[in-house]
Amino acid sequence: MKKPEGFKLVDGKGKRIDGRGLDETRPIRMEVGLLSRADGSAKVGFGNTVAVAAVFGPRALFPRHLQEVEECIIRTRYNMAPFSTESRKSPGTDRRSIEISKVLRHAIEATVFLEEFPRATIDVYMEIISSDGSTRCTALNAASLALALAGVPMRDLIASCTGGKIDGKLAIDLNGKEDNYGEADVAFAMLPTKREIVLLQMDGELTKEEFMTLLTKMADKCNKIRDMQVKTIKEYYKKIGGELE
Repeated sequence: MKKPEGFKLVDGKGKRIDGRGLDETRPIRMEVGLLSRADGSAKVGFGNTVAVAAVFGPRALFPRHLQEVEECIIRTRYNMAPFSTESRKSPGTDRRSIEISKVLRHAIEATVFLEEFPRATIDVYMEIISSDGSTRCTALNAASLALALAGVPMRDLIASCTGGKIDGKLAIDLNGKEDNYGEADVAFAMLPTKREIVLLQMDGELTKEEFMTLLTKMADKCNKIRDMQVKTIKEYYKKIGGELE
């Protein structure tokens, strides 16, 4: 999207339009165990972007002709609520949500031990209830927490963040205006302890040197995000353990 004339995403002191430094993420909030009827649920917020995820399963897949004999099937649904954007979004699925659902499914398949649950399915629902950039990464962080809470065996938690280039400078965790008016944006997710990338999408142009620098910055942030995920899960079980005593 073409940037309005004279509009600055970064000021002369290196501060972004929301006051952050180039390497700063927005305030991150994580909560798990929100939905009593889901096997696992979580809510994650990056600034004004908020995603809720719910996991159902592993459970038997019907009709039977859809089953895989040797492994579990992951089914994902990413959706933006009509009220999540400034101008009301049309309800229901669209081409963008279908594409993102598929991309996030591949990321989840890379960490779940699918062979542990033949003929079964795990359904992962991700709903964006407030959108201000980096929605797919926020949704993936929420899905990772929900899967862990559901007891789904995984190789590692998935940690995800965005990066990009705004006003010629590399930045982490793009908000909506930076996503729309920047020169490049990258969606990134990894399994931190495995050092494996499970999601990498880029829109725009970066030099090889810029891309490698941004990759290192995003990986560093993902390590910190995973630490927050682990802390959130531990605090949840500590809380419910105290309530049961």
